[in-house]
Amino acid sequence: MNSTRLIGKLFVPRQKAIDSYAVKPAEIQHKVFRHLITKAADTEWGVHHNYAQIQNYEEYRQQVPVQTYDDIKPYVERMRHGESDVLWPGKIGWYAKSSGTTNDKSKFIPVSKEGLHDVHYAGGADCVASYLRNYPESRFFSGKGLILGGSHAPNYNLKDSLVGDLSAILIQNVSPLVNFIRVPSKHIALLSDFEEKMEKIARSTINVNVTNLSGVPSWMLAVLKRVLEITGKTGLEEVWPNLEVFFHGGISFVPYRELYKQLICSDKMHYVETYNASEGFFGVQTDPTTSSMTLMIDYGVFYEFMPMEEFGKDNPQVVPLEGVELNKNYAMLISTTCGLWRYMIGDTVKFTNKKPYQFVITGRTKHYINAFGEELIVDNAEKGLARACAETGAHVLDYTAAPVFMDANAKCRHQWLIEFEKKPDSLAHFADVLDKALQEINSDYEAKRYKNVTLQPLEVIPARVNLFHDWLKNKGKLGGQHKVPRLSNTREYMDELILLNNEE
Repeated sequence: MNSTRLIGKLFVPRQKAIDSYAVKPAEIQHKVFRHLITKAADTEWGVHHNYAQIQNYEEYRQQVPVQTYDDIKPYVERMRHGESDVLWPGKIGWYAKSSGTTNDKSKFIPVSKEGLHDVHYAGGADCVASYLRNYPESRFFSGKGLILGGSHAPNYNLKDSLVGDLSAILIQNVSPLVNFIRVPSKHIALLSDFEEKMEKIARSTINVNVTNLSGVPSWMLAVLKRVLEITGKTGLEEVWPNLEVFFHGGISFVPYRELYKQLICSDKMHYVETYNASEGFFGVQTDPTTSSMTLMIDYGVFYEFMPMEEFGKDNPQVVPLEGVELNKNYAMLISTTCGLWRYMIGDTVKFTNKKPYQFVITGRTKHYINAFGEELIVDNAEKGLARACAETGAHVLDYTAAPVFMDANAKCRHQWLIEFEKKPDSLAHFADVLDKALQEINSDYEAKRYKNVTLQPLEVIPARVNLFHDWLKNKGKLGGQHKVPRLSNTREYMDELILLNNEE
């Protein structure tokens, strides 16, 4: 008998629980809210904000201001030095290292034992539960999963305390049962040097029956290409004939979809998007017929949403889940069992459905270009690039874009630095299609481009091979938690990258 079908029966109760998301979302979120407030009432944070007296969401919103990392950093630093009962009950020993803020190179997000299990691990299990429902003939458990992780290090030399990539914390603490069905070994998975890790992962897994992949598309692509180089095969289905699914997250999959289709030609290959961040696990693509993800509302996460027109205001209007409108951009706020309270995660989302609540990630609150009132967000960029690639036959591997405020001829424009896996026949045609697509997608961009008055046609600069890889390496940021900033309102990244691009 198919072992996956037998094991799959264990996921049926969870599949039914996810079905309830469409029926009683407000009730589910209220239960999460009450649990969070009650559990943290005796912490320093809970006492200061009078959690014991909070009866409803409105009182919570009034008593607790919206938080950024800079706001909670002093609390986190004390927790990292061993203090207990600060943001969450007890002592927290694990801290997920994430990309930084304006003032810091890195953020350190607390990961409590409760958060580890009822948020992060719950998300991983639900990926499998949802996948098995959609593909009942799956042989997922007939082989092993290649899970790409980061690395960790001691936290201030405190006993049993670690700081590092979230994926490394998850691998370090995962149950022996899960370890039995994943590769590579924990020793290889937690190596800090990504290039050494990539080589060892490739060599240690080529003779393993890998059925599933999990990781960030850009870093996984590097590993898979190395597997093909070592084996001399043209497609991964020749190395792993039973490979059937890639659970991906961290960055948009749009620029990578065609590249993966070239590496994996099997018609039984599936791709499932996830929204897993250092701060929590928030979404899974439960319906393969839509690109939207389902918001996971019964974990230890209470959600709020700030309309983007409120972003930056002193007293922004914020709504709970039942208050959101479809097709509107929101900054997402979370309160979690890891001790984050009304925390602005930095991502922007747009809801496409309410039964259940489904959404797409549209970008970052800080990753956009609005130098001339054009309000270009990452979602616009991804759609524009997809159209340009479709019309020109190009394949984009990596990119970033920034404004040119004024050149020698007093002209302003957007400048795109793109590393192509496959270059277009005409760079000018690619740039023209991208420019016109952005005008169709974004009315503000279209208005600024009108008759070239405010903005000139965008400029595309081809990047040399491995430019973005080398740039991240120079900054000590190789690995799954580090990403190329797609859009920037300044030229900080662009000028560094162009300089590096011209050196070769």
